[in-house]
Amino acid sequence: MEKAMGQSRGINYEEYDRSLNKKLKVEQERELEYQNAKMISSEAKSGNLR
Repeated sequence: MEKAMGQSRGINYEEYDRSLNKKLKVEQERELEYQNAKMISSEAKSGNLR
């Protein structure tokens, strides 16, 4: 998990765990990625994928 976070977010878990600002930034990025993936999945299911 630590390696994945370091590769995808550029910070290690220790930094994430200690800093509220970094934690909020990471969670906002995750939420945006989730929303984008949900939209793409919905488009693919409905046949509107470009």
